[in-house]
Amino acid sequence: MTSIGASAGGFNALKFLTRELDPDLPAAILVVVHLRSDFQSNLAELLDRGSSLRVTFAKDGETIVPRHVYLAPPDRHLLLREDGTLSLSAGARENHSRPAIDPLFRSVAVARGSRAIGLVLTGYLSDGTSGLLAIKAGGGITMVQDPADATYPEMPRSAMEAVKPDHVVPLAAMPELL
Repeated sequence: MTSIGASAGGFNALKFLTRELDPDLPAAILVVVHLRSDFQSNLAELLDRGSSLRVTFAKDGETIVPRHVYLAPPDRHLLLREDGTLSLSAGARENHSRPAIDPLFRSVAVARGSRAIGLVLTGYLSDGTSGLLAIKAGGGITMVQDPADATYPEMPRSAMEAVKPDHVVPLAAMPELL
């Protein structure tokens, strides 16, 4: 189970990843991008247009399937249940955001343990850092976009310093690594 978090600069990074990932990827991907809650987002549609995988906003109770990218909708945390279904939560903001990356990563760590993959991309502040620690503690694989390659290096740098990730790579290297 791959989980990805991004903030500022995340659209371009996700556009690249969804276009370049193997269309036969035998996994689902869960994504949180910090989205404003006061307008209707068309992010899923924009990413789906050029993607090698299906991209949609997650629905509460939906069962995950391989070769599909599920995005957290505006104003909802995206969580993975142990039974492989998705949960959307209106819980408190974390890191000034809802959706936030840390709740997703923590839920993936619990639900998938050593089969979890967490990836922190470009962005401000430190969202994703504590969740990536949870994935690491559960034996999962941790990845961070090289801060020198990130449009906004603060979030990857925070994760890199706190977690000691398994992989720190530029965006261009991620599709093959995933």
